[in-house]
Amino acid sequence: MTRQFLLVLAVLTSSLSYAHLPTCGNTCATDTPDAHQHKLAGITNTTQSPHARMTAVPLGGVRWTNGFWDERYEVFKDTMILSMWHTLNNPDISHSYRNFEIAAGHHEGEHWGPPFHDGDFYKWFEGVAAVYAVTREPALDKLMDEIIATIGKVQRNDGYIHTPVVIAEKNKGIDTHSGSGEKKDEKAFEDRLNFETYNLGHLMMAGIIHHRATGKTTLFDIAVKATDFLVHFYETATAELARNAICPSHYMGVTEMYRTTGNPRYLELSKDLINIRGMVENGTDDNQDRVPFREQTTAMGHAVRANYLYAGVADVYAETGEELLMDNLKSIWNDIVNRKMYITGACGALYDGTSPDGTNYTPDSIQKVHQSYGRAFQLPNSTAHNETCANIGNMLFNWRMLQVSGDARYADILETALYNSVLSGVSLDGKRFFYTNPLRISDDFPYTLRWPKERQEYISCFCCPPNTVRTLVEAQNYSYSMSDDGVWCHLYGGSELSTPFRNGNLKLRQLTDYPWEGTIRIVLDEVPLGEQFTVRLRIPGWVKKAGLKVNGKKMNQALTADSYVSLKQQWKPGDVIELNLDMAVQLLESNPLVEETRNEVVVKRGPLVYCLEGIDTRNTPIDQVLIPANIRLKPITETIAGSKMVVLEGKARTAPAANWTNTLYREVQPATGSTTIRLIPYYAWGNREKTEMTVWMPLIK
Repeated sequence: MTRQFLLVLAVLTSSLSYAHLPTCGNTCATDTPDAHQHKLAGITNTTQSPHARMTAVPLGGVRWTNGFWDERYEVFKDTMILSMWHTLNNPDISHSYRNFEIAAGHHEGEHWGPPFHDGDFYKWFEGVAAVYAVTREPALDKLMDEIIATIGKVQRNDGYIHTPVVIAEKNKGIDTHSGSGEKKDEKAFEDRLNFETYNLGHLMMAGIIHHRATGKTTLFDIAVKATDFLVHFYETATAELARNAICPSHYMGVTEMYRTTGNPRYLELSKDLINIRGMVENGTDDNQDRVPFREQTTAMGHAVRANYLYAGVADVYAETGEELLMDNLKSIWNDIVNRKMYITGACGALYDGTSPDGTNYTPDSIQKVHQSYGRAFQLPNSTAHNETCANIGNMLFNWRMLQVSGDARYADILETALYNSVLSGVSLDGKRFFYTNPLRISDDFPYTLRWPKERQEYISCFCCPPNTVRTLVEAQNYSYSMSDDGVWCHLYGGSELSTPFRNGNLKLRQLTDYPWEGTIRIVLDEVPLGEQFTVRLRIPGWVKKAGLKVNGKKMNQALTADSYVSLKQQWKPGDVIELNLDMAVQLLESNPLVEETRNEVVVKRGPLVYCLEGIDTRNTPIDQVLIPANIRLKPITETIAGSKMVVLEGKARTAPAANWTNTLYREVQPATGSTTIRLIPYYAWGNREKTEMTVWMPLIK
């Protein structure tokens, strides 16, 4: 960490002087299956999941060492984490942390902000814990301890924790923190728009990641108590109240709590949550409860809640093996990937619109929705919603499908979303964020959209920024998985992996300038002695040509796109695997049923989708730029906002200038001109001056 970061962090943490809760230091007081093995558990822990094929590597077991992700991580772990703490801890900007302080009795006042602010704060906290797992920075540990002390004072005696309700009870003089806890305002879960279960889900994950990163159980104990409250609530609540939940982030949280504690009541709750969702009367697609999950075969409704639901159901499948769940998940995945997902991996095309039930389009099967999936092939560009949280949900869904199947297609979608529609959610300096991720920005567009066209430091609906923070600082954990027979390499980037394996340790280094170049060298530094094991390397779906060598010797295995190549042998320290992926520039077209991109193309190189900004056309309006089918785009290294990247430069054709004022149609004019254009990675757009942007461009043959 930089000296400047530590100095500023020291000043910020000095204002948090409340008493610490007891901590367990390097030993864990909670007797759980995960408790004494917290250093072995990763972002998810499917080690004991009977229907998982692999499990995540230990949290902190992977670190970026060079290249693209190392440069990005330096921004994430310092600037992005600190900048967001400044936002969340500044009551003039956000009441997110101040709400906890009021509920804890440190300040007087009322709750302010959306009811899901607690969950937003837990997401950021999870990100801090994930950074600590890598850096072991004492200042972060101290900051987390003092924040946890405040959160602990908010929790009611019965385990319930939700600052809007706790503050309201406090201001009514109701004591819920002593005695039996029976004196409480009975408001829990009465209003589904209060987001209590959403917040609790993110508390669970924050507590788990903090426990695995530090070995402490302070926040984890709070999460256990809250999960016990949730279990008791669902065991005793009326059917109407039990169905009153929104945004199922708690599905993932409850299942991961089961994996961490071994408490069978948590697994039963995770299964019951799916059953309850199928019993809602007059449900809505917005809340993902109109169609029971076991009858759902297509993606529909609110995209964030949908993708979180699918990820949570995949977690339940890993524990139960219920085939109907997996059948439906596969059907939904195919619907998303082949009919409803953007080229960037983004999901949720519509801010407002209708969500039909499957392919049976009747008046009764259509509901008005927002921030949602639409019909198949309904993928507008200028009005594309593509909320960053939905794109992160797509990653979470595909990660869990990958863990249970070993199918490289899921890693491919995870990588696509990560590099394009998740990374685009934050500016290159780590300080500003997008809520939505459109594929086209035009100065002439005649409507004012709900969300800004430029990244903002603070967004009134602040769910996406902290979600982006935790996802990006945890990205290294998606690079590898372990199984009984070896290691899986999912994502490429300069990194080091160190993990216990069999009778010893496995340590390897990945040396590469991916995604800018396609050469990946993997050096095995430490291996279990005297044993064979398998190293699996992912061959991405975009690969046309690839080569593979071990210790300089060419290997003859088939290198098939969208698959893993398996190398099984008795490895020794110093062995080197070299994978070469051809990084050719590709022009892609869409299914002709996607009406908005008929006769248009998108440029992709490796995992990166490219876009055209108005400042890179040599003064030609982007609407006049035409892409020749035989265009030659030359990779050039450039720096934008202090970040090195590969841009693509080539000569495009241009249509004649035209005045479209009060004109809807006109006769086609031949393209007579040309101009040099420069395309940049989509994730980097909007980091220079304000300008137009497009991903899809007209094709000229």
